[in-house]
Amino acid sequence: MSHEGRLLRAAVLAAVALGLIAPIAAGLWQTGRAAFGVLPALGRDAVSLGPWQDLAGLPGFATSLRLTLVTGLGATLLSLLLATGFCAAVHARMTRIAGARMLTPFLAIPHAAMAVGLAFVLAPSGWIARMIAPLAGWERPPDIAIVNDGWGLALMVGLMVKEVPFLLLVILSALSQIPVARHMAAGRALGYGRGIVWIKIIMPQVWPLIRLPVWVVLAYALSVVDMAIILGPSNPPTLAVALTRWFFDPDPLMILPASAGAILQAGIVAGGVALLLMLEAAGRRLGRWWLRRGGRGLSAEPGLWAASAAVMVLMAAGALAMVSLAVWSLAWRWSFPQILPQSWSLKPWTGAQGGWMRALGNTALLAGATAGLSLALAIAWLEGEDRARRARAPWAEALIYLPLLIPQIGFLYGLNVGFLRIGLPSGIWAVIWAQTLFVFPYVMIALSDPWRALDARMIRAAAALGAGPGRRLWTVKLPVLLRPILTAAAIGVAVSVAQYLPTLFMGAGRVATLTTEAVTLSSGSDRRVTGVYATLQAGLPFAAYLAAFLIPALVHRNRRALAGGGA
Repeated sequence: MSHEGRLLRAAVLAAVALGLIAPIAAGLWQTGRAAFGVLPALGRDAVSLGPWQDLAGLPGFATSLRLTLVTGLGATLLSLLLATGFCAAVHARMTRIAGARMLTPFLAIPHAAMAVGLAFVLAPSGWIARMIAPLAGWERPPDIAIVNDGWGLALMVGLMVKEVPFLLLVILSALSQIPVARHMAAGRALGYGRGIVWIKIIMPQVWPLIRLPVWVVLAYALSVVDMAIILGPSNPPTLAVALTRWFFDPDPLMILPASAGAILQAGIVAGGVALLLMLEAAGRRLGRWWLRRGGRGLSAEPGLWAASAAVMVLMAAGALAMVSLAVWSLAWRWSFPQILPQSWSLKPWTGAQGGWMRALGNTALLAGATAGLSLALAIAWLEGEDRARRARAPWAEALIYLPLLIPQIGFLYGLNVGFLRIGLPSGIWAVIWAQTLFVFPYVMIALSDPWRALDARMIRAAAALGAGPGRRLWTVKLPVLLRPILTAAAIGVAVSVAQYLPTLFMGAGRVATLTTEAVTLSSGSDRRVTGVYATLQAGLPFAAYLAAFLIPALVHRNRRALAGGGA
């Protein structure tokens, strides 16, 4: 291990620990103090259980807790089952690259934009109702609470539309590390059906590779705010939405029960992860018994095709939602039950031009700054590993995933207090720092595998020609890895654009972005203006992904021409 490599690695770890992990710990500490009655700014210095008692007594608290558990756990488990069944049914006909291309639009669009689009599609006056109207004889929208329903079904659908494609990509990536065809052939030769081979042989090998991403999905589903505001019940809402309202309540004493609820929210996520671990242990014991018992008569084929059909319905709804954003932003007169607008206009864009241009500028600035910082930190981390000749330790993996496993509502209030104490007031710089907490893990995860898969012979050849570590980085690694680097940057942009709570808390409501404005407008009556903001919110990540595809093609076009000429 070189001395330079040790220094670089130590510097990056220090930056991650002090810049990313320490703020989360400080935020949890400040929120935890308020949860137990310690809030010096309001003259509360004694430890007390009063905030917890006040929390339990707040109207709708029990219903909010139930909705959180039902929608969060239900959406996660259903998404996992559907993604697994779909992969089992179509894996032989789908490569990881083809799957990634098909799923990119669903992964790129922010959660809030997808939720707005789904609200346009699922509402009683939405596209689905308009398609059914001629068959049902409807002349006016049906009086049915589809969006914002009391059971949270629309919220579960919205979460599944976003999380199923993510889990599909994760599972396809894991399957590339397993000899699936060989296992399938051996299982079929022994008389087992395809579905049973997946359950007994393939998924036990896949699960350890996807465990952490599933935890991230669970943590998000249990603590989501933006999608829950748009699609979920409103009175009472899910717990995370209720906590957000209480934190911004005009009565400052509401911070105390809100902080108690934020700690409870973190406990719910920890309990959900513990539940998955218990189910994993129970499944391991049951699986061993099932394997010893043998038996080939059971068929899982109907379940696989049902899961595939459900996934296709979800993806069709997601695609329709994305199209509906653009349609509503250009619609002028669109009466029910017409399937398409009777007249089109750019007035929704020109009328709200001042507002969306300011929000677009702030969103682009935040996305560029956070993605750039995260990319620089990720490259420094990976280069430090290379120079130190050390692979990533398990604790480092946990360090990367930690911000994604802790619910944002659990520490953002405390983080805001901590920033104020160090002299960083609410504003654009605080938002950049807070968003980087969540952008960096995704950038790091996206860039790690391509970086480690780089052919080491090129690096050794450059070293043999006298190139030092710095020159090898700038002239070999970065040019060769240009596409993965830009893809990781595009993912960072998409994650930044989607951030709602960090922008709301750390910006104190004064930093308007496309996401904060779209969520606010979603509760209004003007779908056209909402469609404008949501279309821009969805368009920015798509532009980043398009740039990640086109720039390497332009930069490396001469290489392809030379290769073609040589051929």
